[in-house]
Amino acid sequence: MSWIDLLGWIAAGFTLLAYGMRTMLPLRIAGIGANVFFIAYSVFAGIVPTLALHVVLLPFNLYRLWEILRTRRDLKAVSADRSALEILGPYLSITRYGAGEPVFAKGDPPDHLYLLKSGRVLLEEINVELGPDEIFGEIAFFTDARERTVSARCIGPCEIARINEETFLKLYYQNPAFGLYIMKLATRRLMEGMAKRPLAYQPVKGS
Repeated sequence: MSWIDLLGWIAAGFTLLAYGMRTMLPLRIAGIGANVFFIAYSVFAGIVPTLALHVVLLPFNLYRLWEILRTRRDLKAVSADRSALEILGPYLSITRYGAGEPVFAKGDPPDHLYLLKSGRVLLEEINVELGPDEIFGEIAFFTDARERTVSARCIGPCEIARINEETFLKLYYQNPAFGLYIMKLATRRLMEGMAKRPLAYQPVKGS
């Protein structure tokens, strides 16, 4: 067997490895290995179609590998609340509320996600008080009934930023780090609420 044939067999081996991978990271690495060795084999063997194919596939696989590594990095950083707030920043519009003014009521349809900029907000049915830089109103987007599970009311004057449903869901599905943060937040809120007042999550009569 010549060294040129050996390049071809190594390339074929990487291809078989790629087909056998169950997760995307090792699949892309194996794919890049196959591209590199097929390019070398095609150059020395003079096989133009194979060379053209893998010259095109190599940058594609490199780009997908970069996307995977970037997503893994973002997911590791998701524990910091600030990263989620920075993602929301460009999409927020601020509304001012007076003391005692409701933000939404239990049973309302979810139309916005909220971020408290200043003041205090009470989630009434579960008696949870929120402070600045806390996100709220996320749980209703994931319920079968698609309605608010609790009421939110301003304890004093508040500045509250919000984004509409379409923008929120777009960010949730397109940004894995933000989506994971929201799911952790919703889970924590549900567990806190169920521990304090489990009856508060019963549906509104007639809904």
